[in-house]
Amino acid sequence: MELEGSSGSNVQITCFSELTDGTALHFQIIRLAKQIYVWIGFNSARFGHMYAAAPTKPNNTASVTPLLGGASDNVGSGIARRLVLKLGLNVILACNIPKNNPIVEAQAEKLLIRKLIDLGYTKPKPESLLSQ
Repeated sequence: MELEGSSGSNVQITCFSELTDGTALHFQIIRLAKQIYVWIGFNSARFGHMYAAAPTKPNNTASVTPLLGGASDNVGSGIARRLVLKLGLNVILACNIPKNNPIVEAQAEKLLIRKLIDLGYTKPKPESLLSQ
């Protein structure tokens, strides 16, 4: 779905779900002009913790802060930080993936990155790096 704002800016909304190892992962991506909002649901539509992440200059790192619940050591903060580094955009991320389930976290992040690449929001790695 693509919406056009009053100033001519486009808002793109993408929703999808994947079943991996008997676990339902639900995603919603909202692409704004200079920011992306992502929601990841684990087996339900519960909102979960929410984080804001942004590129930090001059070191090309990412800063993350919790907005709703959570702390900097929760699953969502790590995913938000890595998304900022891949996209170079501000990221708002909400997710309810359990903290003690790194396999689900890795699967969710892999599916999300694959979709972001398909949507053209990030660039895939050059072939020479993939073959190493």
